[in-house]
Amino acid sequence: MSLPADGLLRLSPEGLHCPVADVWIDPWRPVPHALITHGHADHARPGSGEYWAIGSAEGILRRRLGASIDLHGLSYGQILRRNGVRISFHSAGHVLGSAQILLEAGGERWLVSGDFKRQADPSCTPFEAVRADLLISEATFGLPIYHWQPTATVVAELIAWWRSAPQRASVVFCYAFGKAQRLLAELHRAGVEEEVLLHGAIQALMDPYRAAAVPMPPTRPLSELDRSASLAGRLVLAPPAAQGSSWMARLRGAQCGLASGWMAVRGARRRRGSGRGFVLSDHADWPGLLQTVRQSQARRVVLTHGQGENLARYLREEEGIDCSVLSRDDGRSESRSEED
Repeated sequence: MSLPADGLLRLSPEGLHCPVADVWIDPWRPVPHALITHGHADHARPGSGEYWAIGSAEGILRRRLGASIDLHGLSYGQILRRNGVRISFHSAGHVLGSAQILLEAGGERWLVSGDFKRQADPSCTPFEAVRADLLISEATFGLPIYHWQPTATVVAELIAWWRSAPQRASVVFCYAFGKAQRLLAELHRAGVEEEVLLHGAIQALMDPYRAAAVPMPPTRPLSELDRSASLAGRLVLAPPAAQGSSWMARLRGAQCGLASGWMAVRGARRRRGSGRGFVLSDHADWPGLLQTVRQSQARRVVLTHGQGENLARYLREEEGIDCSVLSRDDGRSESRSEED
């Protein structure tokens, strides 16, 4: 399925394009004018002429796309006008500086959700429900099996697991941007005051969160710790790519866990090779997806990513909503390589 030819957005070889405003949303290839929902690599790509994004995403975007990019920082709700199109960014609750992008023209409101979550998260601005005539929504976890537990419950399980092994290090694999900082903020909220050790990939993305005054425990790169220092009882955060790498040699004998929404499925736990899975996602679960569609009051819903076909069928048959899945004609993968 493709978007209406006379609508506000069209699917071009570069991605979602608004011809009237001459802007692209999270383009896949370099374009003159790019609106960016957030800084994950499958949404923010280098090479475009100008970028617009939420101001708090600037540190991440400049680190990932280049310090000298032409970046215009916006506030949530601020109006950007281009050729008669009103464009505004609204919080997606996904990671620091994440946004949904609303385009308004000709009496129509089209909303692109980007990636979003509905759970409270002390490391980023809460999700904002936005009304739209047409909603383009992610569906990463668009199956009824995905129901997230309260975050406090998952964090309590993680802390208990960590405390149960004072004789060795505990390594939690989590995505370097968003998940790691969310875990740190949740640990702080749970009363953890001890220093947490970080892989260098996570340390490199900490400054924007510190600059945003997100409350977190003290942290230090593992590499700064003297090689003779004991790691017994220490908590270490590392990206999933560190599993099986030479970086883990210093942590031989550590207990390992993985924080990800995919841990809700036992088979995924086995495939990812971690001893313990903690179900913590930065995307909406099945109830969150349904709630968002209903609150948008959209007459038409178009789904991207993940389990779109299943959710589309449910919305059509059970909710009576005109819903379909957006096909990507350029054949690019819809895999979620960096986030969950």
